[in-house]
Amino acid sequence: MLGYMKAAPTTYLLHYSGGRLRREGPGLSFFYWLPRSTLVAVPLASADLPFAFAEVTADFQQVTVQGRLTYRIARPRELAGLLDYSITPRGSYRSDDPDKLPERLVQATQTLARAVLERQTLREALGTVEQLTSTVRAGLGAAESVVRLGVEVLDLAIASVRPTPEMARALEAEARERLQRESDEAIYARRNAAVEQERRIKENELSTEIAVQEKQRLIRETKMGADIALEGQRADLIQRRSANERQDADARAYALNATLEPIRAMDWRTLMAISAGGSDPKVLFGLAFRELAENAGKIGQLNVTPELLGSLLTSERK
Repeated sequence: MLGYMKAAPTTYLLHYSGGRLRREGPGLSFFYWLPRSTLVAVPLASADLPFAFAEVTADFQQVTVQGRLTYRIARPRELAGLLDYSITPRGSYRSDDPDKLPERLVQATQTLARAVLERQTLREALGTVEQLTSTVRAGLGAAESVVRLGVEVLDLAIASVRPTPEMARALEAEARERLQRESDEAIYARRNAAVEQERRIKENELSTEIAVQEKQRLIRETKMGADIALEGQRADLIQRRSANERQDADARAYALNATLEPIRAMDWRTLMAISAGGSDPKVLFGLAFRELAENAGKIGQLNVTPELLGSLLTSERK
């Protein structure tokens, strides 16, 4: 009984007949004798393998690692020697070995991730996802179990490392408290900065006021010094003026004294007689009456006639 096989370009086909390998390669198409033939089809296309597994950190906290592994079968003949990829004439696999490949790859990934997580605390594991990804990706490329399967790891992306819901809530509460403290500290720092700025403004204002007061004091002292100098000059001027006036008075007194010295011993009557008023009859008549009054004891009787007084008055009117 003849059969016909036509493989896709992304399928590596191995044709065994009578226990011997007759042909192999990607995208083969041929006729074969069904009773004596065995066909092995290994997919060559890249495949995405999502995974999620639980691990425990160094502080005994459970985490769930989620990600995606991209791989392709680089050496299909080696894989066909380890797992059964033989197909029926209808094209279905004869066993479930093809499903074991993803499981083995996930196990290799989990083993490498466990080696990293068991040395980290929960906080470190949650904060070093990129480092975990790089370490596991490099480990898969060199893992013996992966190399023997003939698989090439194209990419590894770990999407998240999540703690349990209870621990997540605890961490969220702690993070909220920390953020609240940081917010309070920021508000406190901002208030302190405002107070410090206000203090600096007050100090600047006080310094300015002190400088103004000092300047005004210097102005007052300068003005006072000028007033003191002016008053000193005034005092000197007054002293000099007093000295000059005193000298002038002394000079006038000396002149007057020198003038009066010759006539100081003269009788006042004589002075009156030689003065300008000595020629006035009334003055002379007054002096005569005064002499008479002073010498009344010596004069017995003196008669003053009305005619005499009348003549005196008449001369005064004229």
